Amino acid sequence: MKISAYISAGLVSLSLLGCTTNPITGRKSFQLTSLNPEIQASSFSQYRATLNKSKVINNTSAARQVKAVGQRIRNAAHAYYRSIGREQDLASYAWEFNLIEDKQVNAWCMPGGKVAVYTGILPVTKNETGMAVVMGHEIAHALAGHGNERISQAMVAQYGGAILGSAISDAQWARVFQEAYPLGSQMVLLKYGRSQELEADEIGLYLMAMAGYDPRQALPFWERMEAQSSGQRSPEFLSTHPHPESRRADITRHLPRALNYYKQAGGK
Repeated sequence: MKISAYISAGLVSLSLLGCTTNPITGRKSFQLTSLNPEIQASSFSQYRATLNKSKVINNTSAARQVKAVGQRIRNAAHAYYRSIGREQDLASYAWEFNLIEDKQVNAWCMPGGKVAVYTGILPVTKNETGMAVVMGHEIAHALAGHGNERISQAMVAQYGGAILGSAISDAQWARVFQEAYPLGSQMVLLKYGRSQELEADEIGLYLMAMAGYDPRQALPFWERMEAQSSGQRSPEFLSTHPHPESRRADITRHLPRALNYYKQAGGK
């Protein structure tokens, strides 16, 4: 009985310490904020290692587009957070946008703002607005702290209340991080849950609209992405994503708010 009480108290304390509310969607999630420095340091190191092992494309129109669209959406995100008095939330982010030569239809963002886009997704993006859908979605994962959320869940599942006493060793921490971001793999990808993917869709839609990209073009992009999986293995980019009908319904539901942001940015 006493042991159960201690365990319950520990879980309640963890919940209180780790409850985070997203300022854009209002979604509540469990994130151990004390993990942020460790997660970002590890992710930055992993990102650099991935770039060193990959062929990074520079000085092409596609590479310039990746950097320009990424920076434009980053600026829109910071402007929004500034407008609600939350820009300090982004103080530790170190945004970087790179194009990697790889046939995989994929893109990803490490915690703290390190984004990689693979050349294999370029035929699907087709243009700058299509790239904005991808970039908005990936930046949304970073802004929402989805990496922290998944790793926090894994830490609690494995070590429970020991986290409260800072009893987690460097080796234990490294093991959890490496399970989330497999070392030695060219594809550094955290498997997000469906709710996180839907939230990234929603935030990404708003971000691209705030940056002046037409959010109505998100639906054609996802239709092109789904077409990639017709008769063959689904693209890695879709491996943990919601069912197409759910995604379309959610995007359609969020379009009115996104269009308001788009009009504020000068769109029609």
